[in-house]
Amino acid sequence: MKKFDFEVAVIGAGSGGFAAARTAAAAGLKTVVIEGGREVGGLCILRGCMPTKAMLYAAEVKHLAEHAATWGVSVGKVTFNFSKVMARKAEQIKDFADSRVQQLNAGKFKFIRANANFLDAHTVQLSNGKKISAKHFVIATGSRVAPSPLPQLDEVGYITSDDAVALKKLPKSLIILGGGAIACEFAQFFQRFGVKVTLIQRSERLLKEFDTDAGVEIEKVFRREGMQVFTGTKLLGAKRQGKLKTVSFEHNGKVISVAAEEILFALGRVPNTASLDLAKAGVKTELGRVVTNEKMQTSAPHIFAAGDVCGPHEIVHIAIQQGETAVHNMLKPRTPRRMDYRLLISVVFTEPQVAFVGLTEKEATARGVKYLAASYPFNDHGKSLIMEAKDGFVKLLANPKTGEIIGGECVGPSGGELIHEVIVAMAKRMTVHEFAVVPHYHPTLAEIWGYPAEELADKI
Repeated sequence: MKKFDFEVAVIGAGSGGFAAARTAAAAGLKTVVIEGGREVGGLCILRGCMPTKAMLYAAEVKHLAEHAATWGVSVGKVTFNFSKVMARKAEQIKDFADSRVQQLNAGKFKFIRANANFLDAHTVQLSNGKKISAKHFVIATGSRVAPSPLPQLDEVGYITSDDAVALKKLPKSLIILGGGAIACEFAQFFQRFGVKVTLIQRSERLLKEFDTDAGVEIEKVFRREGMQVFTGTKLLGAKRQGKLKTVSFEHNGKVISVAAEEILFALGRVPNTASLDLAKAGVKTELGRVVTNEKMQTSAPHIFAAGDVCGPHEIVHIAIQQGETAVHNMLKPRTPRRMDYRLLISVVFTEPQVAFVGLTEKEATARGVKYLAASYPFNDHGKSLIMEAKDGFVKLLANPKTGEIIGGECVGPSGGELIHEVIVAMAKRMTVHEFAVVPHYHPTLAEIWGYPAEELADKI
């Protein structure tokens, strides 16, 4: 048997890659992690989940302070220091990143700072001039910001989400291109910090991966907070006009132009595979995305992938599961684990927060899955009325014959937390009948789930 330098080589040290390396090392496999990024930590820590949520929480605190009179509290004029907002974010991110660097350098596996590209199915060339061979590989190189759809945008210039989390000063006005989670979170952050925001979305609704009712609710809140929102658009062009940048688009059969100091491009990310020379390793890709089976195995059986580089869902906890699954299947190919996305979760940290688990009505209809749905609004719920958090609703989907819960959606206060009650219920395959009789303390936000559960239990 050919001698390799390592039993497992992991390319990429983000959440998926680190999970794979940690699992392989714990199993006693000689492992190396190769990371060529300018910084170490992965998208979540450095430019994704953690910095954006730190920024959004600051915006929420400011928003609550501005509306304190609602509860009879007087705080005077609310002011802020944007430099301090970003400094606190940076300090927290440094702590998270430093912790990850310590874990990578703890000696449980070899850690190499270099870029890598495949020379053949078992060998990679490193940017430091060395070569490494391995019996197995895990590709976990993550994603990068998608290229812009308009050549004029490149000429005019724009910032991306990567840039937005590192801004030194706020623009006075901002055009945001996109209507997904990234676009919506940044839109509300900037709006609440006094930036005049215009949000331009190609699809008919914001948050198109959710049901229509979720997008409608968020759009209503955005407009109420003073944001200009255009949906169902087609981008036509971009140009400079003095110190401003102008974007033109088609909307309801008319050509509209809007101008702002800056443009934030938030139309998604693409897999970071261009420099890997995957064809030399026999690894199949589709539009840059590494193709894997449910065992996280690529078209080259000894090479696996995890995280944003392969999808199908760019979510941290899924990347971790994929990394762990990949290594399990290297070790125990006769008793493989398969990724199961039945409990797929998605959360958008706007206010109200938007979250779902399992099937949405849109997805159930597309798959031909029969269901019953029931919802209940927060504007008729005790605890949310106390909080003055009246926007949104909760919704449950159930199998019309058995009553098993197959999906849940929450648009409302602490929606990202509340959805976990449904996740637990679905993990144990509970029916709406069982869920409806789970005791809840009063008054709490969580007890709202009882209303749609009871409605569906009565119907079934």
